[in-house]
Amino acid sequence: MQKILKDLFANQSYDEKNFFLIAGPCVVESEELVMEVADRVFSICKNLGIPYVFKSSYRKANRTSSSSFTGIGDETAMGIVKKAGEKYKVPTTSDIHAHDEADFAAKYVDILQIPAFLCRQTDLLQAAALTGKVVNVKKGQFLSGESMKFAVEKIKGAGNDKVMLTERGTTFGYQDLVVDYRNIPTMQKFDVPVVMDCTHSLQQPNQPGGVTGGNPQMIGTIAKAAIAAGADGLFIETHPNPAVAKSDGANMLRLDLLEELLQKLVKLRKAVI
Repeated sequence: MQKILKDLFANQSYDEKNFFLIAGPCVVESEELVMEVADRVFSICKNLGIPYVFKSSYRKANRTSSSSFTGIGDETAMGIVKKAGEKYKVPTTSDIHAHDEADFAAKYVDILQIPAFLCRQTDLLQAAALTGKVVNVKKGQFLSGESMKFAVEKIKGAGNDKVMLTERGTTFGYQDLVVDYRNIPTMQKFDVPVVMDCTHSLQQPNQPGGVTGGNPQMIGTIAKAAIAAGADGLFIETHPNPAVAKSDGANMLRLDLLEELLQKLVKLRKAVI
């Protein structure tokens, strides 16, 4: 497990006892947005000794409404993500939704992210594994932590032991999620780093208007509880102005609130390790 993280963050100076952070805007809206967020988050993480992965989706394939924004073009968006990683010398990640996207995405990013609702898709997991990249699988909202061992087995069975798992809440009724923090130590038993998705776990899906809702004022609560539970990393989507974001604005953290939150989390981490 530690080898995965050491290899990922070989170009960064950081406190090895710290959690790592996966953060960025939900989707690539423009190069200007990506660079603004990457620059700010990189600076904060460098000052706090937090290893950093830049994240932004090159395309959103899982929109509630067919009229929702999906992206600015695959190659254009991925080129921007790669540019951010090269500029700040940090690893990058984006999600893929089909097995034939794996090889394409692997040309641009260091970590292939598997969306929660696709975590059981064998061909997708195996295609991601065969690229040799780190594969971060989000736990399905419909699965227990224990059941994620099968996703790990599929990837390792394809010859890739570079696996991460991400907790992102469990379906609670039709329009809400809850977080069971027992899933963090449960999934760590598979000898993989476990990340807490602090923003998507606060989604309120299936809203009548066709746009997913959220509860961003609880991001700090989710993050603090995850650190207390021993999460290896945190996933936080952030945007300078979530109100005008083209995807998941309802549950992203406002960029100017990130530094204060991370300062608190670093102190908490030191208290619990």
